[in-house]
Amino acid sequence: MTPDTKTSGEVVYDDAAASPMVNDADQPGGMGCGPGASATSEGAAATGVSGKPLPVVDANSINVAATTQDGLGCHAGADEMLAAARAAGKSDTLDRYAADYPKGPHDQPQSMCPAFGSLRVGLRMRRTATILSGSACCVYGLTFTSHFYGARRTVGYVPFNSESLVTGKLFEDIRDAVHEMADPALYDAIVITNLCVPTASGVPLQILPKEINGVRIIGIDVPGFGVPTHAEAKDVLAGAMLKYARTEAEAGPVQAPRGGKAQKPTVTLVGEMFPADPVGIGMLLDGLGLAAGPVVPTREWRELYAALDCVGVAAIHPFYTASFREFEAAGRPIVGSGPVGYDGTAAWLDAIGDMANVKRDLVDATKNRVLPAIKGALSTVPIKGRITLSGYEGSELLVARLLIESGADVRYVGSACPRTRFSDADREWLEAKGVHVQFRASLEQDIAAMQEFQPDLAIGTTPVVQKAKELTIPSLYFTNLISARPLFGPAGAGSLGMVVNTAMANKHRFDEMKSFFGDVGSGYNAGVWEEVPQDRPEFREHYKRHIEKLNKKRKAEAMV
Repeated sequence: MTPDTKTSGEVVYDDAAASPMVNDADQPGGMGCGPGASATSEGAAATGVSGKPLPVVDANSINVAATTQDGLGCHAGADEMLAAARAAGKSDTLDRYAADYPKGPHDQPQSMCPAFGSLRVGLRMRRTATILSGSACCVYGLTFTSHFYGARRTVGYVPFNSESLVTGKLFEDIRDAVHEMADPALYDAIVITNLCVPTASGVPLQILPKEINGVRIIGIDVPGFGVPTHAEAKDVLAGAMLKYARTEAEAGPVQAPRGGKAQKPTVTLVGEMFPADPVGIGMLLDGLGLAAGPVVPTREWRELYAALDCVGVAAIHPFYTASFREFEAAGRPIVGSGPVGYDGTAAWLDAIGDMANVKRDLVDATKNRVLPAIKGALSTVPIKGRITLSGYEGSELLVARLLIESGADVRYVGSACPRTRFSDADREWLEAKGVHVQFRASLEQDIAAMQEFQPDLAIGTTPVVQKAKELTIPSLYFTNLISARPLFGPAGAGSLGMVVNTAMANKHRFDEMKSFFGDVGSGYNAGVWEEVPQDRPEFREHYKRHIEKLNKKRKAEAMV
């Protein structure tokens, strides 16, 4: 599969670049905390470092009022922010996001800020620096969450105020920070992310230099009003990096993989997975004469070239729309779903074999070797009970398949991610089993399903788990307790039974606590009291009427 790059997507490696450029370290301290925060220069208003004129954003196109409120615009509302961004020249970006990540019943994230996804991808990559441009409260929350989840690198920050937004000084500060940081001895790439307010104000990251001193510059917009979930924000950055890397591969030889070029044709895996899963998938592929390629999002820039240099792509997580577009532009076929459970593994091996033109006898031999082991693992720890499942990782349908094949009665699967053609196989399999599959599920839908089906176990997001415990329903947090386990092949087949069965067996503990505490501490008597308050519904009605009068008054004053 190595014809000319420009006609069929071959990646040609520069053998001399098989070792790191200068520094092989992970750079945990990285860029330090200062370059972005202090990267301003006297006299830079007219020209940038290169001497070229810098753009000044049209003040008439910026929603200045939105930047003067608490949080510098975060409370202006999605519609106002969206309108401001379009007026400021971000229509193409927003239209692309609307097509790639169609929204659902809610117009704002109901989990964490979506920019956490792209931030996390950049912070996991070697020799990659990260800069955020956004409201101080947003940057604080994102960096706090990133370090809570184990990031060991500094996040750069370019601060701003209403004046710097209107005059274009914020863009100058970003440009100066990028030039100051672009040291090829430390970095392969620098990622700059606009959060909500800079996006709404039209800060034009797309006109930053594509590279400085050999360091690639990647500018992306990840506003909460344009990217629905943090899972899809991972794709925003992964897709942007794949596009850049594909352009480099088309132009000539590129840096070789750290471990050298694979000896077998590879299948690139798309989607963040439990660390053991790529190994397990690689063992399945080995029987087909194939090897597991890099996992996208990658952990290093040079892995992007190896990811593109594949015989095909496995869309383990089906919502990476921008990334799949780049693989298709490189001529790489894509297979949905994953080797989960007995049926899923059999169908996936057939699909991979067809995609890679593997001989039928190799496919059948691999199936005959692994499928009995999977069936045995599924029967070893059977799951008996009714389950509802919801999450925002993108692997919810795969987990539901594994639970059902383990014996569980799964009634509802909700995913905050959208339906795509690469999730159709899983959706059709689940619906044939009588499961209600809800894409772009809202928190309200997840809770309503739990209340409707009264499961023995609710698997879901933090607020779903909280509500389940209030209802004395055993529950498990999807991200930490379910997706942090292997799912694929024989290793995944028996991975969920013990934790799920243990959780369901704790039902009596919830019943005992409920019978002991009753309704104390909920509703009108929430809190700590010396004497339990009496319910006074007339006070609530009086206050409700008071609030309605205030709202009418404010509306009348706004119309004057």
